[in-house]
Amino acid sequence: MFHVKHEGWELARSLGVELDDTAIVRLERFEGLVRERALPMGMVGPSDAGRLRERHLMDSLRAAPHLPERGTVCDLGSGAGFPGLVLAIARPDLRFVLVEVRRNRARFLEQASADLDNVHIHGRRLETFRDRVDMCTARAFASASKSWGAATAILRVGGSLVYWGGTTFDGAVDVPPGVSGELFLTPALARSGPLVIMAQQ
Repeated sequence: MFHVKHEGWELARSLGVELDDTAIVRLERFEGLVRERALPMGMVGPSDAGRLRERHLMDSLRAAPHLPERGTVCDLGSGAGFPGLVLAIARPDLRFVLVEVRRNRARFLEQASADLDNVHIHGRRLETFRDRVDMCTARAFASASKSWGAATAILRVGGSLVYWGGTTFDGAVDVPPGVSGELFLTPALARSGPLVIMAQQ
């Protein structure tokens, strides 16, 4: 049996993420689908075509070490699947709900997640989602305050939000009142803002 060598995934390890061969194959397949369909449909900016893996896949993967040990994660406004679908591939032991109200993007997510048993696409507004989850993720979704407000409607007691802060994110100003915000920087990814883990104080 031949062993296929997958190039370009060394950065994941520096982010604290161990990917097995199955995960890498699925991530590469998803990356190809994004290039083939999501880019032409405008889900990903054309300027990111040459840096898709670092800008979107690796940036999504850096949240993997902060996910819960078990339970359900809800990705708010999943778009082209960043970060929700990427994290679902990296953590098949967790259940993921990808919320995306735009029909063409929800259809793309259905296609992209067809071989994943741990993903459910909620192709409607977040307000129609009635379950409670252990964690939410928000990347390019809304401001920190609005993202926290959306997350609190569905988080279980003790749940948290992983928020992708921009390079100008200021924890003293941008974290909502009454909310704790722990910032994690990622030196391995150039020009990335902090990951902010928010929870009720």
